[in-house]
Amino acid sequence: MTVRPIRLFGDPVLRSAADPIRRIDASVHALVADLLDTVAVPGRAGVAAPQIGVSLRAFSYNVDGVVGYVLNPELVEVRGDAEPVEEGCLSVPGFGFERRRHPWARVVGIDLDGNDVDLSGDGLLAQALQHECDHLDGRLYIEGLDPEIKREAMRAVRQAEWFARP
Repeated sequence: MTVRPIRLFGDPVLRSAADPIRRIDASVHALVADLLDTVAVPGRAGVAAPQIGVSLRAFSYNVDGVVGYVLNPELVEVRGDAEPVEEGCLSVPGFGFERRRHPWARVVGIDLDGNDVDLSGDGLLAQALQHECDHLDGRLYIEGLDPEIKREAMRAVRQAEWFARP
């Protein structure tokens, strides 16, 4: 349908927990189409509905040529000790910071037909699953940075051209 603009750090929709999808109707079908179109832009690994201004529990992913979506995803399992990985976010453009993530993750949810979805993986997929579920819970990846890195990140974000100043 449409590649939607990404909401940026400071937008209130990014700071509150997304609502569960209670009924799959035409608006949810349109949301999924927009999420899939928006994540298909090269260089994107995932897009959560709040990042396109919709406070519903849904995300799309695009990892290693596999594109998909999950409705009402819940992060149900992680494995391995959290380890440092370089991470960025479309809602905090132009930056990447070292963040700790588990090397394996599993998400369960449903698809547009109400069928169960069980998605798991390691590497970039595990990172994307954790990152997108954080978005749905109203958390940006910057919040999970080590304190020294977080101070540096916040200073850099406040100086970014795109940052909305009050």
